[in-house]
Amino acid sequence: MWQSSKRIATLFLVLASSVQAQSVLPQAVSSALAVRNIPQQDISIYVEDLDQQKVLLDINGDVPRSPASTIKLLTTLAALDMLGPAYKWKTEIYLLGPLKDGVLEGDILIKGYGDPYLITERFWGMLRELRQHGVRKITGDLLIDDSYFDVPLSDPGAFDGEPLRAYNVIPNALLLNFKMVHYHFAPKENEAGVELRVDPQLSNLQVINKLDVVSGRCGGYQRGITINANDSVDRIVFTGDFPSRCREYSMGRAVLDHRRYAYGLFSALWSEVGGEFAGGWRVGQATEDAEPFIVFDSLSLGEIISLVNKHSNNVMARQLLYTIGAESGVVPATEKSGRLAIFSWLNRNGIEVPELVLDNGAGLSRESRISARHMSDLLRLGYRSQFMPEFLSSLSLSGLDGTMARRFRNDPLTGMAHVKTGSLDDVSGLAGYLQTHSGRRLSVVVVLNHTDVHRGPGEEVQTALMKWLYGL
Repeated sequence: MWQSSKRIATLFLVLASSVQAQSVLPQAVSSALAVRNIPQQDISIYVEDLDQQKVLLDINGDVPRSPASTIKLLTTLAALDMLGPAYKWKTEIYLLGPLKDGVLEGDILIKGYGDPYLITERFWGMLRELRQHGVRKITGDLLIDDSYFDVPLSDPGAFDGEPLRAYNVIPNALLLNFKMVHYHFAPKENEAGVELRVDPQLSNLQVINKLDVVSGRCGGYQRGITINANDSVDRIVFTGDFPSRCREYSMGRAVLDHRRYAYGLFSALWSEVGGEFAGGWRVGQATEDAEPFIVFDSLSLGEIISLVNKHSNNVMARQLLYTIGAESGVVPATEKSGRLAIFSWLNRNGIEVPELVLDNGAGLSRESRISARHMSDLLRLGYRSQFMPEFLSSLSLSGLDGTMARRFRNDPLTGMAHVKTGSLDDVSGLAGYLQTHSGRRLSVVVVLNHTDVHRGPGEEVQTALMKWLYGL
């Protein structure tokens, strides 16, 4: 598979480089840049006709740029090619004591292997399966084995000072529900104050509601809600004035650390499925000769990369990078082992990217770099891959879903582009595939690195380019 991909990539690199590309900006794009006072040196564009094997547009194509989340195209394509779309993660449950009449006389151990999407509903299903296998009561503690990944201690708020945001969640081999708790707010019907519902309800998380209701329209940042958390993120206090005209408002925030969250969620859901448990938790490790009592499979990789790309899920992309490292033979896996495995994969496919800085594989980084030309090489490789249908279907459809759901809606371009978007402060990018009105298949990469370009100007320039290309 790798040798075949390498021959395809090399062939198309040669053919593409033999064609003289247009190096003058289309008027519509030039005008969009001028309106926003963005110099041409701050944009990179690379467009290829995939069927005619022709480079159509090359503007600063070799300049390394910060790609933001468009770098997820590399992480997901490498995972798809190396692991295959049917690849699944496993989560194992071990009983560390005898099971008699539904009572486990001892501890229970859960070992994770990096499932990127072990959300509440799926974890509930795993515990329900445990109940169906005859376990009703656990007399010991919960042991957590997350040794499959070697994740250094780090500050989740280091990137932008927002440690509670979902996009900043740190990866872990036993990552449950992205460490998220969802809060639902609504004015109380017959009394003063704000009703607060918490999902899931964790016994080791203290939530304090000090919100007041004030007369007014439903608006404002976070609807006037201020969140205060202690250093352990096990005590959340909501304060502020909630507008009376808001029927309901919801937000999700990360809490606790990975292990304490796992304990809290296990305790809550085990009770929901009819189990009994009053123990604590500690770190444990399954022995090599132990046999798991239950092995719970994840969604397939094909389904996972769709969640990663359409919704630009950072922690899931980071889980992929660690998984790639583990499957390359390095256990416990690290970010470095994942990066090295992807660099080797690129070499096997004949793609040299000397400027590449992959960092965490998600694009949530100020260090990541890649050129538009080499991003286009990846798109060409994905288009010629045996797994092309899975790769394309993982990308957002213009005007229909994912991060592109509201862009090109009710427009001639609706459904005509499969793309990955990316945005950071001062970075705006788009990379993917476009079918023109005449049926031509193009790969398109456009990345802007310029002050405040993420606040709208980047999308305006991308829209101008896509509409011009659609008319070809």
